[in-house]
Amino acid sequence: MGYVHVAHDCIIGNNVIFANLVTLGGHVEVNEGASIGGGVVIHQFCKVGSHVFVGGGYRIVQDVPPFIRAAKDPLEYSGINSIGLQRRGFSQKERNTIKKFYRYYFRSELTRTAALEKAEHEFSSDPNIKKILEFIYSSERGII
Repeated sequence: MGYVHVAHDCIIGNNVIFANLVTLGGHVEVNEGASIGGGVVIHQFCKVGSHVFVGGGYRIVQDVPPFIRAAKDPLEYSGINSIGLQRRGFSQKERNTIKKFYRYYFRSELTRTAALEKAEHEFSSDPNIKKILEFIYSSERGII
């Protein structure tokens, strides 16, 4: 849309949606299927995961993991992007597994390290959870 700014050395995946006034700093990565609301500013070197929905008017200063909705200031997890995932053909079982993982990671009493260990054990064969884990472990700026 209008007035989107993509700075130098950015990587943008397929089927990404930027609403008006989205601004990307240098070296930002936005993975496939992400939808970024109007007026969002993304700090340099941040990564946005696959099939993420970020509400309008927020700023991204840390990495946003795959398959979630993010909103509020400071930006935080607001559930999984269930409508976007459904529209992209993710089954109810896949969405439930993703939701369960993120409940461990963001909403439980577990530390994030303990949640990751539990997820690695419980969801060891799930390709979507493997994608999330790879994203989290490769994060250099930290996770929202």
